[in-house]
Amino acid sequence: MIKNWLRIQDKVLSETRIFTLMEVLERSPYNSREHTFCVIDSPDWVNLVPITDQGELVMIRQYRHGSQQVTLEIPGGMIDVGEEPVAAAIRECREETGHIVDQVTSLGVLNPNPALFGNKLHTFYGHVTDVDDKVHVSETERTEVELVRISDVRRYLLDGTIDHALVCATLWRFLDQGSGE
Repeated sequence: MIKNWLRIQDKVLSETRIFTLMEVLERSPYNSREHTFCVIDSPDWVNLVPITDQGELVMIRQYRHGSQQVTLEIPGGMIDVGEEPVAAAIRECREETGHIVDQVTSLGVLNPNPALFGNKLHTFYGHVTDVDDKVHVSETERTEVELVRISDVRRYLLDGTIDHALVCATLWRFLDQGSGE
């Protein structure tokens, strides 16, 4: 039977504004030996699938520094301290796209990468009710809105047009739960 390990100690290796790299000491439940592992502590994240009355998803193109490429994604980001996940999803959508959503429904919670991260990804879909011309723009993040027909999403997932793993997981849940075509 697989058992949980016992965390003995945490040691911060590096802190950034979006995550903390830690070295942890854990004891094996099988032989009581201690081993060190690297883990990343980060706030929980959200993803939102915004749907227009015309059956389109409001998506964004943005440059990603890790892959050094422009990606096609749904709105999402980190949950602020004290913020509820659904409020964060609505905020991120408005900041990144200018679209305002309501009737937000949960698609569930995922572990982004449990080998390294302890945080959660809260996934949602919602219906666009209005558009605000004041899209959030910063020195380090620019987004361009792209409307994608729901009927095209499956093809984009399969052909790699949409390749961000967390976005893919959210969109597959959206399509599977009867929300998509």
